[in-house]
Amino acid sequence: MGDYLIVVRRPDDPEAKILSAELAQLARSKGLVVSDLNGRAWLGVKGPNAPKTLAVGPWTLVGDVFNRQRPVLPAGVNDPDDYERKMFARFWGRYVGVRFGAQSQLASILRDPSGALECITWSHEGLTIVASDAPDWLVRTLRPSWRINVDRLSQALLDPFLSSGPLLLDGPVAVGPGTVQPLPLSIPARSLWRPADVAHRSLGPPPSLEDAAASIRAAIDEAVAGLASVSGPVAAEVSGGLDSSLVASSLTRSPSIHVSLWLNAYGATPEADERAYVAALGEALGIVPTCVPHVTGAMTEAWLERTSQGLRPGINALDRPHDMDWAARLHDVGVSALMTGKGGDSILLQSSTSDVFTDLWLARGWRALFAPDVRRLAAENEISVWSMIRQARRHGREGQSLPVRDEGLLVPHRQPVAHPWLADCDGFGPAKTLQIAGVLDSVSRHGPSMLTETVDVRHPMCAQPVIEACLAIPTPLLTFGGRDRGLARYAFRDRLPGAIIERRSKGDMTRIYAMMILDNLAVLRPWLLDGRLAALGVLDRSAADQLLTRESLIWRGAYSTIIVAAAFEGWVRAWERRLQPPD
Repeated sequence: MGDYLIVVRRPDDPEAKILSAELAQLARSKGLVVSDLNGRAWLGVKGPNAPKTLAVGPWTLVGDVFNRQRPVLPAGVNDPDDYERKMFARFWGRYVGVRFGAQSQLASILRDPSGALECITWSHEGLTIVASDAPDWLVRTLRPSWRINVDRLSQALLDPFLSSGPLLLDGPVAVGPGTVQPLPLSIPARSLWRPADVAHRSLGPPPSLEDAAASIRAAIDEAVAGLASVSGPVAAEVSGGLDSSLVASSLTRSPSIHVSLWLNAYGATPEADERAYVAALGEALGIVPTCVPHVTGAMTEAWLERTSQGLRPGINALDRPHDMDWAARLHDVGVSALMTGKGGDSILLQSSTSDVFTDLWLARGWRALFAPDVRRLAAENEISVWSMIRQARRHGREGQSLPVRDEGLLVPHRQPVAHPWLADCDGFGPAKTLQIAGVLDSVSRHGPSMLTETVDVRHPMCAQPVIEACLAIPTPLLTFGGRDRGLARYAFRDRLPGAIIERRSKGDMTRIYAMMILDNLAVLRPWLLDGRLAALGVLDRSAADQLLTRESLIWRGAYSTIIVAAAFEGWVRAWERRLQPPD
């Protein structure tokens, strides 16, 4: 969605009053619509789908806010944050909140649990600023004394789950999803919503298959209907996979929702061309998809740096030619929003591995062998039941582990730090822990790109109703039938064609992106070998020199780590230039 900027000035400070007025005027010149929140605070917003405001009790919420259809309110306790906890239960959406206290001063900031709208805050010369971004014009005007934190930079590059965690800059404070940040900013934030808290419901008696299916179906329908109801003509991505098909099926059920364009991008390799499944979906739902080739293009250093102008490295912006092509297509048909199925893999549990049996084993012990899907789970993973038992028992001794980026390209970090959401996962098995980690991935999917600059990109699978419904269900039930996303397949079996429900393969763009890296080594090699990550000791230059050749890449892969490192490199270059003293 669009961006917002809130500026609050200190009372009885003439210089702060002048600076606030200058920033408001500059914001207007940059296309923001500016309005007063009170006598000492103003709000600037810009599109696509510029954030709106809603007063809820003492809070002013900025963004899109929806009523929960079946809210689960927390039990009443003597808790100073009881009102905010109930608000997180009563509403969902893409929003941040500000609460003012005495003398119209900012008292607290909050961010919705889905983290769909970024929220950073900092103080500067009598001003408190809350924003979704720190655009170049604002940074160059204020010249804040921020610095890149190389330690956090190194950790975030190694750990994919830190991409939505603390900022890689010293100075501004990132308000985490589901938290309340009091003022002054030296007071620690209070976490009122965490995925692990919701996931604890999955440790109780499991619901019936029908009840679990109904809860997922209702949650997806609720998220899709809510996000589709936001103003503006809507388009929908139909990849041919299960997740976007679930969203499409929910979109077609409401007569009040009109989808102007159903859009599919097909790749140049057989596994990246899903048009046969898109055609089956179109016939089942009565829609007419438009299939277009996935656009690729030559990389340039300007492109790589342009992807990472925001507060975080632009991992979502790396498919720039494709984003530009879709932005133009959607603009040409007058569409202002795009619905996607992104995030479904993580929250619906695509990882139907032996880890699911480990979850079951930790909950039931030897009784896990009598679960109906054990043999099918073993068959799906092409291992024996005894091998799954051995892995489950080993997990009990060795504990949790989550994937990290490595591939020999990065310098190992001596003191890795986990995201706060993953700090309390010892009570869960590996499959549920990975699902909780997937919520972090869902937060990062809302990051900016060339496409989000043109249209409002909406991800129903990353919305709070879907997240909470899926976290509350045990992983063996989510993988019903021993299948990836088995419960979702069962829940939507009457809405979607058998070709998609029973599909065993998955669309794969790996070779497309691998060729993008191979074809652009002439740019990527100097970009990384002679770049700032190597100079800062974050990237192992010698290892990168050996890896960044066609022969090595074809043999070893490591494509995802390379392209992520390229985005981080662009971010460092952009912010070092932005923060350097003026000439």
